[in-house]
Amino acid sequence: MLAQQRQAAILQRVRKSGGARVSDLVREFQVSDMTIRRDLETLAERGLVAKVHGGATALEPRSTDEPGFAAKSARQLAEKEAIARRAAELVQPGAAIALSAGTTTAALAHRLTDVPGLTVVTNSIPVADVFHRAGRSDQTVILTGGVRTPSDALVGPVAAAAIRSLNTDLLFMGVHGMSERAGFTTPNLMEADADRALIDAAHRMVVVADHTKWETVGISTIARLDEADILISDDGLPEGAREALAAQVGELALVPAAAGTAARADTAAPAAATAEIPVVAT
Repeated sequence: MLAQQRQAAILQRVRKSGGARVSDLVREFQVSDMTIRRDLETLAERGLVAKVHGGATALEPRSTDEPGFAAKSARQLAEKEAIARRAAELVQPGAAIALSAGTTTAALAHRLTDVPGLTVVTNSIPVADVFHRAGRSDQTVILTGGVRTPSDALVGPVAAAAIRSLNTDLLFMGVHGMSERAGFTTPNLMEADADRALIDAAHRMVVVADHTKWETVGISTIARLDEADILISDDGLPEGAREALAAQVGELALVPAAAGTAARADTAAPAAATAEIPVVAT
């Protein structure tokens, strides 16, 4: 078992039981005491568990907690890059696509700047900026208006109305959390409304979410699990989550997180724009 898979399983156990002892985890996973302590330290540094003497306890995130874009950008980099690389394979030249707000969709945007003739609908300021900086005159970005959230999404009735007037071939949806009970969720009520509008406007929905989103629940449900045509996640997803998701989503695609490390190496930082790109703000 890879370290990230073991850590995901430990996190699932801690969340389910409220806590776990190092000694119990050593017996369960058949690894050393030091390995488990390193796993718990990693989970604690990511803000997923609280370390206590002899083990760890579950944190109780509030369903309205909404980390900012910068904070989320530093998390699960390899996983997001691997997911973005796989998602980019679904995009054909000349397509009309939508990208919701989120750090995974922003990673995907970097992978799409070389696809000719794209029309991109988004309520994400960082996503729109990626395409603007690429400077391609054959790509058009439709950036919705609206009120800006901590995750740099534009939301509210203006955004929702603009989105609902459009039609796209594919939607790439980033989510705050996903669970068997609540489906795909967000901690922001107005962002949920904009996301639902994106779903209604798209022919197919592709959810892009790393393994840490499993069993995280925001206050508002965006969509049921079975509404996703494709879910792209990483191989850190626990076995139980794989079974639950495979039974409901149209297609479950798991990518090795190690592929994201290589993906980051061959993705250069976006250069300054050398030509104007059409950006339609509504």
